[in-house]
Amino acid sequence: MLRFFVLTLLLLNGLYFAWSHGLLQAYGFAPATQAEPERLAQQIKPEALRLLSGQEQRQVEVPTPPTARVPVARACWQAGVFDAAQATQLREALVAAALPADAWSLEPVLQPGRWIVYMGKFANGEALAKKSSELAALKLKVEPLSDPALRPGLSLGAYETPAAANAALAALARRGVRTARVLPVRAEVRGVLLRLPAADEALRAKVAVLPPLLADKALSPCP
Repeated sequence: MLRFFVLTLLLLNGLYFAWSHGLLQAYGFAPATQAEPERLAQQIKPEALRLLSGQEQRQVEVPTPPTARVPVARACWQAGVFDAAQATQLREALVAAALPADAWSLEPVLQPGRWIVYMGKFANGEALAKKSSELAALKLKVEPLSDPALRPGLSLGAYETPAAANAALAALARRGVRTARVLPVRAEVRGVLLRLPAADEALRAKVAVLPPLLADKALSPCP
């Protein structure tokens, strides 16, 4: 029995060898031919196939799109005016904060004085309201006063020179205003202005936490 099994196995192996090597092709038993001529016959438009050069490969490569960058909002901000001593302390603080040299500047400025055409002080709020009504009847515009030392009172205009303020007072007198006078409220100031020409939120935050040099001169948008 074992001999029969071995003989059968040898016979099967011999038949498979003859079939796989095409020895039985004459009898119609053979695997599909995979020789090169048959493979070439299966190609579609082989004449269109060509090798690309290195430069041509780089040209057809799809470039990787750049990473989208969110633009940083920047704007001009300023604060001041600072006198000479304040400017020195501010410059030292800005340098110590390691801010970029082109991110800030201290520019000399002249802040003109301020004069107002003033009426007051009035005895009480009732007197103030009465005078305001009289001026409204003359179609005159009054401005609020922020200085507590001048309240209750009225401003009929602010000017940068005494000459301009006195000219306005003379024009008001011709319209019937008799008790107004020119009053200086701010002297001329020479100093420096802190300017941040293209500041983002991060830079503004660094400047805002400097020593109390900016306490009453907060950053504001440039005009």
